[in-house]
Amino acid sequence: MIWKNLMLSVAAVAVAIFFVHGNASVAVAQGAEKDIVETAVASGKFKTLVAAVQAAELVDTLKGKGPFTVFAPTDEAFAKLPKGTVEALLKDKKGLAAVLTYHVVSGKVMAADVVKLNSAKTVQGQSITIVTKNGGVTLNGVNVIMTDIVCKNGVIHVIDAVLLPPEKKVGAAEARKMIEQAVVHGARSFNAGHHTACADIYMKTMRELIANGDYMPEEIVTSMKHVFNQADSTHCPTQRAWILRRGIDHAYARMTQLP
Repeated sequence: MIWKNLMLSVAAVAVAIFFVHGNASVAVAQGAEKDIVETAVASGKFKTLVAAVQAAELVDTLKGKGPFTVFAPTDEAFAKLPKGTVEALLKDKKGLAAVLTYHVVSGKVMAADVVKLNSAKTVQGQSITIVTKNGGVTLNGVNVIMTDIVCKNGVIHVIDAVLLPPEKKVGAAEARKMIEQAVVHGARSFNAGHHTACADIYMKTMRELIANGDYMPEEIVTSMKHVFNQADSTHCPTQRAWILRRGIDHAYARMTQLP
């Protein structure tokens, strides 16, 4: 396999202390003598990721001074992708680089800093949505399962699925269409008594809109993030659905004033 060509000469695996914080395991590296690539190789849990980094010719970058924050999918996370996706990406250098850099944030952002954020702009250029709930953290709905693996040029946080950047830029016109479709399907579910399903539809739409926030006015994005967090902390599905519906209705009204 391609990843075998990336195996670096490593004298020993970094000693780590593992403990549980909320719903996520936390690993605190001792010494942090290895860079991000060396740490990933030594772990043995990121073979597909390392292979992808090599195929995209990003090894030297991630071995550079940085610092970088990497949200690293495990081999199991890559295995969840539809059959043939990984192979196709390995053959598409540009697309692969876009996916990989969507997992990287400039600077060393530790877990204590991540939980204070609603979003983060990636090296790829688009933002990821960050939600902290019940002691756990999700990125675009993907779970963070281990945090604070410190490297000499940054930090790694482990995630249980691959983050895929939005395929297209969503401007006001596209956003309005997304909201219109969500309202049709959401209202149908709500009127049928499926309030949780309705809330999920609205939540997914708002998450996608926020993820494309770089292409919409900041005022609208900020308002949607506030509504998203309010809804995410509401346990009653009926209330959550109404909070989200009012939020996307407000966003839609603002977007009608844009070209």
